[in-house]
Amino acid sequence: MNIVDVILDKRYGRELSDEQIQFFIDGVTDKSIPDYQISALLMAIVLNGMSEREMTTMTLAMAASGQQNDLSYVDGIPVDKHSTGGVGDKITPLVMPLCATFGVQSVKLSGRGLGFTGGTVDKFESIDGFQIEVPQEKFPELVKATGMVISGQTPDLAPADKVLYALRDVTGTVDSIPLIASSIMSKKIAGGAKAIVLDVTCGSGAFMKTPERARELAEAMIKIGNLAGRKTIAVITDMDQPLGRTCGNALEMMEVFETLIGKGAPDVVEVASVIAANMVELAGKNGDLTGDALVEECKKRLVNGEALEKYYELIIAQGGQVMPNGAPVYKVKPFEEIRVTSPETGYISGIKADVVGHASVMLGAGRVTKEDNIDYGAGISFYRKVGDYVRRGDVLCSFSRGENSDADEGVLYDVMEYILDAYSFSTEPVEKKPSIIDIIR
Repeated sequence: MNIVDVILDKRYGRELSDEQIQFFIDGVTDKSIPDYQISALLMAIVLNGMSEREMTTMTLAMAASGQQNDLSYVDGIPVDKHSTGGVGDKITPLVMPLCATFGVQSVKLSGRGLGFTGGTVDKFESIDGFQIEVPQEKFPELVKATGMVISGQTPDLAPADKVLYALRDVTGTVDSIPLIASSIMSKKIAGGAKAIVLDVTCGSGAFMKTPERARELAEAMIKIGNLAGRKTIAVITDMDQPLGRTCGNALEMMEVFETLIGKGAPDVVEVASVIAANMVELAGKNGDLTGDALVEECKKRLVNGEALEKYYELIIAQGGQVMPNGAPVYKVKPFEEIRVTSPETGYISGIKADVVGHASVMLGAGRVTKEDNIDYGAGISFYRKVGDYVRRGDVLCSFSRGENSDADEGVLYDVMEYILDAYSFSTEPVEKKPSIIDIIR
């Protein structure tokens, strides 16, 4: 088989055969196909799309390009959750212990953050002593003890995807539904999931800017999941403003703890409960509860101490430190450096999440390259959100950095000017958007 013929077939809008797709992914994995020919086929896919069969075949080939986890030791159906990313997304540390209260056992493989999309690994790693690199042979022991384990992704998981992802980033081929969907689903399938709940974020702080594009991506991933024999549900959530009250690693984990003791932001509680309810249902652990009744039960367990007890078990089992009052010990304590006040009186009509995200990276909470170090204590806290009424001079948000940070003080004022561009105001009352835009089954 000749890769040029494969490229030409897709260039002229023809469907690729299963054999052609397998040949391509094999060549990506063993490096027998050079980058310029891989990039040419990626661009042809961007321009001409892929059918459901093509997407599924490519996803399964990518999943099979490396190690595939065997989760047969999990009691019941292994359910995984994936978010397409955003600002202030602290849902995974909440849904794992919440689902565990229903007897749902979960193995979560997560990555580090790059750009303004925070990584779940970085968030957990902000807890002092927490071991995020867990040997796979230890997974069954931790799952049996606590019902869950969280670990960094291994390099052997879907290696073909890593090659394609790196090339897409530098060849203008990122924005393609088939390529995004196959990338996400290949890692979930290789991770051993038999059922998947997708948190497809939508808005200024998300990759999908409109509900229409978010639904298109969600439907593509659901079709791949179903054709691959994985029950898949997508929850489309709002990311037009930051989620919850914080963004930044230690700050977000502090908010996780506040949520688990009943002091969480309504949008965080809503999103976590809806996603957990769908995970519980897919795992078959919901008993007689369905729909709104199951979501309400999740909300109750999230804040009444049941999920908190499981959260402690997770932290302690993986080496994390907890203070006598129950709060986790953080590697770096956030120190509030400066507060940003409102330049005018009125209702907050918008907070551009992408601008906020970039501001948090400027403070040190995120990475520009994978080699960058992050300040676990850096981040932003929000005192007012969209729909709130403010007077000129009221505090909108504050910036924090690690208590021993030696970063340039001038950066704080640069970030303050930058973040004020994220806010817009209205003289008329502004309706608050729902946190859950849609659920697609």
